[in-house]
Amino acid sequence: MNLESRGLPSAFIASTEFVDAAAAQGRSLGITPASLFVPHPIQDRSDEEMTQLARDAIEKIKRLVCSAE
Repeated sequence: MNLESRGLPSAFIASTEFVDAAAAQGRSLGITPASLFVPHPIQDRSDEEMTQLARDAIEKIKRLVCSAE
């Protein structure tokens, strides 16, 4: 919200565990932020699994960032 208020396109990435929390936070702030949710859980993944998760999401991330501009 801070970045957007300064004219800087922004978005966030979180795991699917936080879909409802993100929606609630957005409602409380009066915003609908650009977002991408990746499979949960994150914390127990190996470096290799995290790398693959990023590879699987990179095209969606590019579209998200470009659409936020």
